[in-house]
Amino acid sequence: MVVRGAPLIGCTAAYGMLLAAWETKTKSHTSSLKFIKQAANKLKSARPTALALSYAVNRMLTRAETAPPSEKGSDSILQALKSEADILFQEDLQANRKMADWGATLLPNAATVITYCNTGALATSGIGTALGVIRKAFHLGKIKKVYACETRPYLQGSRLTLWELMVENIPSILITDNMAAHLMKTEKIDAVLTGADRIAANGDTANKIGTYALAIQARHHEIPFYVVAPTPTIDLHISSGEEIPIEERSPAEVTQIGSQHIAPQRAQARHPAFDVTPHKLITALITEKGILQPPDSTSIAKLNGLK
Repeated sequence: MVVRGAPLIGCTAAYGMLLAAWETKTKSHTSSLKFIKQAANKLKSARPTALALSYAVNRMLTRAETAPPSEKGSDSILQALKSEADILFQEDLQANRKMADWGATLLPNAATVITYCNTGALATSGIGTALGVIRKAFHLGKIKKVYACETRPYLQGSRLTLWELMVENIPSILITDNMAAHLMKTEKIDAVLTGADRIAANGDTANKIGTYALAIQARHHEIPFYVVAPTPTIDLHISSGEEIPIEERSPAEVTQIGSQHIAPQRAQARHPAFDVTPHKLITALITEKGILQPPDSTSIAKLNGLK
């Protein structure tokens, strides 16, 4: 969790592959490739749910394998991976801006929105995914207020999202996760915006645990539920969310906050770090290539040129 947020995990993994190549500077081309492949496997095993990780690592590995041998051994691989990592970083940076532009068009003037987890500059290479949309809408004068869910158990919302909102002077209020439904019932909430860690070919979306509950609440209260994610988040190799691997993290993150116990020390707990929101609960998927409304197997296939 030193690095978290799906897009940033992908960018970090790309530069991790570059560092692996740097370690092979004095080795032959063949030895370098072998070491880099081992590094790729290690990196991909770090976080199973976020697709951006394997997407970036696989692209870097392909670039390494196609780098021509040179008289200086691994230098050609090093140069190739530096170029590819920089490209991946710039692609995410530009995707952030485009998603923000698209997403801001969906919000009404004087909008009050709810967001979940952290999807901003601390989770991407740019201004963020869902939080990037909020940033853009605020600068267009369209945001009245943002409710940031604390996002138990790791508190990315209270520790990170609220800080990002406050830095930019965006009117924001912290709420506990179990307050969201009450606010939807008692106030005018115009939209819920979240990010995504992996999206199946039918639009089912894995995101931070608790996202599914928010989507159900939003549907009951007839509030648009928007997922903001770049296209490398879409996994065309799996047909539905049932195939998305869900990372189980340490139960200590549930029973403790840092080193402070908030439950009896022998308490048992579970910590599935993600859940899957069925595509039928998602009003629209906002990508850098456009808005999918509704997101389903047909619209995703068209987006990827498959239909």
